[in-house]
Amino acid sequence: MSVDGVPETVTAALADRQVEGQVCLEAGAGVGNTTAGLLAAGAKRVYAVTNDADHAATVRERVGDGNADRLVVIEADLRATPLGTGSVDLVTAHGLCNVLPPADLDAVAAELARVAKPGGRLVVDDYAVPPTDGAVNRLFALENAAARVVDGRPALTFYPVAVLAAVFADHGWTVEHRKTLLDPVPWTEAHLDAHADVVRGYADELPDVIGEPLAAIAADLVSAIGSERTGTMYSLAFRLVDV
Repeated sequence: MSVDGVPETVTAALADRQVEGQVCLEAGAGVGNTTAGLLAAGAKRVYAVTNDADHAATVRERVGDGNADRLVVIEADLRATPLGTGSVDLVTAHGLCNVLPPADLDAVAAELARVAKPGGRLVVDDYAVPPTDGAVNRLFALENAAARVVDGRPALTFYPVAVLAAVFADHGWTVEHRKTLLDPVPWTEAHLDAHADVVRGYADELPDVIGEPLAAIAADLVSAIGSERTGTMYSLAFRLVDV
């Protein structure tokens, strides 16, 4: 069935992948953009895995109707999913890695290798390190500062292509090709608002004397930036070495 609202970046990343008839995993389902794309492309089954209850509900609401026999939404930690070993043909991670700190990224890469069939495929789409002169960097830096105060770790880590390729290669994945999805990335006001919302969430967990200025700075940055076109988004296609 056709599913509306699939971003062009998802369609482009999946364009040369075998999806029809495949058992797929969207790792870090978010609002279900790639789940929608996989279903539209004829996936036999899609496991949409997220550790966020709100995101899980959004995916069910967005693409659940008419796909009960093909969609399984799972609330789980991506470092240890309930999926069986060697049970998935195609794994996707769209905009996931930049929200994973290095230690978690390595654990997730290992888990994705565990659940994939020998010879299985993986598509990783993510943002390159933003240019240093990008105005959006100020908002990202604020988000990371707020995250470090609350969680003791950054909210965002932008990995160079070579770093992501090396991390996944260490767990048996070999790169088949790389493509550019966006150049430049259009950071819209909606995107910036979403990052400001993350800052506000952290601010709510802090004393008002700290949290209120953080939230105000985030709002001011969104207003000042408005929107910006900077940086790139890339896609890496991998195959799991058949051993």
